[in-house]
Amino acid sequence: MITAYVGLGANLGDLRRTLEAALADLADVQGLTLDAVSSAWRSAPVDCEGPDYLNAVARVRTDLAALALLDALQAIERRHGRERPYVNAPRTLDLDLLLHGDELLALERLTVPHPRLHQRAFVLKPLLELDPALHAPGLGALGAHLPAVAAQAIEREVEPLRRPHGSFGP
Repeated sequence: MITAYVGLGANLGDLRRTLEAALADLADVQGLTLDAVSSAWRSAPVDCEGPDYLNAVARVRTDLAALALLDALQAIERRHGRERPYVNAPRTLDLDLLLHGDELLALERLTVPHPRLHQRAFVLKPLLELDPALHAPGLGALGAHLPAVAAQAIEREVEPLRRPHGSFGP
């Protein structure tokens, strides 16, 4: 089984309910086990306009290849009304494959590690909450990238996301 990390975000609609429903959908994907979920983090948009985002990161264990996992994530996005009218448009749900084991991929549809994960506080902080010593291929220790994102507005939510029943331990 491969350990992978999935970024979750939304800035349209009922953000908390959408992320919780997406976690339940993720837990239902064949060949995938939801292992852990970070806190929810509220952040201002980066490189775009629109309402604030609610973000989280899920750690999963999977036997799915990276592209098969991407297909599953995009199917979940579509079920939640995700549209892509232009780059960085506001979204009902955004699921990004951040890391897939130690793979380095540069494909037309997918780059792993996610090309901007080290430039986004809303990705780094929840990732490091799940694994403070996490390293990424080609990026090294992710904690070393925190100073570069210190000016980005982000705040941890007090209330945790409701996790799918029976998907993983406490």
